[in-house]
Amino acid sequence: MIARAVVLSTLILAAGWYSSRAGGVEAVAPRASLVDLPRALGPWTGSVDVPVEQEVRDVLGVDDYINRTYVTPAGQPVNLYIGYYASQRQGDTIHSPQNCLPGAGWQPVEGGRIPLDVNGRQLTVNRYVIQKGLDRQVVLYWYQGRGRVVANEYANKMWLMLDAARLNRSDGALVRIVAPVPRSASGSLAAADAAAAGFTRAVFPRLSAYLP
Repeated sequence: MIARAVVLSTLILAAGWYSSRAGGVEAVAPRASLVDLPRALGPWTGSVDVPVEQEVRDVLGVDDYINRTYVTPAGQPVNLYIGYYASQRQGDTIHSPQNCLPGAGWQPVEGGRIPLDVNGRQLTVNRYVIQKGLDRQVVLYWYQGRGRVVANEYANKMWLMLDAARLNRSDGALVRIVAPVPRSASGSLAAADAAAAGFTRAVFPRLSAYLP
């Protein structure tokens, strides 16, 4: 109860602070365009960009994005989607995969958060197994920007308000990695988990230049 009161008080104070600076011009951190993200990352050397329809982009409100499928020489695919928002003050905010994926017909069958060691840095990311018909996918995602990596959606919103007030910035991004689960092979879920985690370790060290 005390912890909830502290969180609520912090959010109220942050909201007031955020509102007091909402009318100013935001600071802009230099960054590279996501289209320039390397097409070869570790064993993932084949890559294909998957365009997102303009109608969907309009709904998402992203200022920059990448939707690219990487493949290993052994044929293991992994899809990377990053949606970047230069500002989240004017109504464009990150859409949670927990809302978007069910809307596309994918239902979560497992969910939670997992730790990942990336070059000695401990990351906490969301991990979901989703299913549509007989197809299953392992999904890892997190929120990144302003020097932060956050898994919890509500914590991300809290940091957004605090950083808008402290840093005069509200830029940020959703990073989502999807590895399909082969239907027939035994241990296929473990293989998809390993692919998603391995790709995260390959791509994460590159992201700070695109998501400062």
